[in-house]
Amino acid sequence: MTTPCIITVAITGSVPRKEHNPAVPITIAEQVESTHAAFEAGAAIAHVHVRKDDQTPTSDPERFARLLEGLRRHCPGMIVQFSTGGRSGKGSERGGMLHLGCDMASLSTGSCNFPTIIYENHPDLIRELALKMLEHHVKPEIEVFDLSMLYQALRLADEGLLRKPLHVQFVMGVKNAMPVIRQAFDFMVDEVRRLSPESTWVAAGIGRHQLEVNRWCLERGGHCRTGLEDNIRWDETRLAASNAELVKRVASLCAEYGRHPASAAEARAILGLPSG
Repeated sequence: MTTPCIITVAITGSVPRKEHNPAVPITIAEQVESTHAAFEAGAAIAHVHVRKDDQTPTSDPERFARLLEGLRRHCPGMIVQFSTGGRSGKGSERGGMLHLGCDMASLSTGSCNFPTIIYENHPDLIRELALKMLEHHVKPEIEVFDLSMLYQALRLADEGLLRKPLHVQFVMGVKNAMPVIRQAFDFMVDEVRRLSPESTWVAAGIGRHQLEVNRWCLERGGHCRTGLEDNIRWDETRLAASNAELVKRVASLCAEYGRHPASAAEARAILGLPSG
């Protein structure tokens, strides 16, 4: 019997634009359509950002509300994970949509360098966002851009600001942050298992590293993330046709490792979320 792998599809992000790949979904209608196709292809979690009409990122709660409504209607049971990332807003506005009823939200537990900016997550803001997630019964996905963020998340859990079991994502391949090195990946997985064995985990490989990191996750018993937010290409010869195409690749890969794509119901059970 195979074991389930939760596939997260990161549909849009804050950086890719239509001029980079026309398949990047920008409008709410495009995002719903793209997510629905990815859901049908095997994704159980949708990690979502919203954009303004000019494609710039925003934390606008009204846009998040419309997107959530569309995803609930067209992707029944799918886990919806809002981004509280720093490119979309400043300070408290980054959590201004958490009351809307999403299942999960991203929570970065430290600061680091990005290609052209400092990704700033002040300790007070981290605690504020964590408290909002507790208040609104939103499960955080802990975003680990370097190793210190893992230990900070474990401290916050010990203080009661994060509910256990945690769900941790290692983000590898962002320029100036954590590189894609197998020894580093294995060390982080081993640390999660040593310090928080009840936790679930996933890793995201950025750009050309996406498929490589997917394979590492499947091999080590973790979960997978794919999508146009992280990687707009299928390979070095062409752009990815859609989020669904990238999801189908991971779904097909699962069988090589004795895994299968988790259904939405399976993913909810694994993550301790209410049935959708």
